[in-house]
Amino acid sequence: MVWRWLVGILAIVLIVLTPISPGWAQPAPTTVTDAQFELGDKLRTQAFTATNEGNFALAERYWTQLLDLFPQNPAIWSNRGNSRVSQNKLPEAIADFDKSIDLLPGYPDAYLNRGTALEGLGKWQEAIADYQQLLSIDPQDAMAYNNLGNAYGGLGEWQMAIDNYLKASAIAPDFAFARANYALALYQQGETADAIRNMKNIVRKYRDFPDVRAALSAALWQDGQRGEAESNWVAVIGLDSRYKDLDWVKNTRRWPPNMVSALEKFLKLQ
Repeated sequence: MVWRWLVGILAIVLIVLTPISPGWAQPAPTTVTDAQFELGDKLRTQAFTATNEGNFALAERYWTQLLDLFPQNPAIWSNRGNSRVSQNKLPEAIADFDKSIDLLPGYPDAYLNRGTALEGLGKWQEAIADYQQLLSIDPQDAMAYNNLGNAYGGLGEWQMAIDNYLKASAIAPDFAFARANYALALYQQGETADAIRNMKNIVRKYRDFPDVRAALSAALWQDGQRGEAESNWVAVIGLDSRYKDLDWVKNTRRWPPNMVSALEKFLKLQ
């Protein structure tokens, strides 16, 4: 499955990918042969296949070959940027997103993708500017609000983060990560009972959601509900063992500090 989302945080799960628009439309078309279109479709399929298989270096090579054929297509530049983000080649990715935006300033996904890369570099204010620009193009983009929440969280402005997660959830009620991020931000703000209630509601609907189960394990343990905490943790380990790695949780998933602290205590005392 190709995800448009990026929460910008969960390694390969949350990489933002944007399909190339039908017809391979370009702002300034040149004469293209049928053979070039056929090769382009083949390369596009190979690029998405490589991405879905987690081979991002190979995907980058396919996108580069596509750019040799269609250098004026902003979606291809954006997609190559995505493949570079997934390899943590963030400055190179940003250069690709810059080119995409230069070619088509109204192309919203390039702002979303560039904002995600900027978050990866800790450039929170620049990321916020990109998400706000995206929202000026599409005010109903739930992902932009979610990522705004992430960026405000990076600045430690947790109430602003909560406000934006709520907007994302209002636009897209089934956007599970926005709801999860909202619950984590509530926990950071000391609203532990509401945070746990929200986490439990999410887990009831999305039983195999390791991020929320891991957070719920830590929150319940801190709340003295040890048995339920351990039960949830068994499910987490079966789904995604990365939650045992505090460095990954803190710096890649970027949980709020209080949530990271709760998980650390849970792992030490379990």
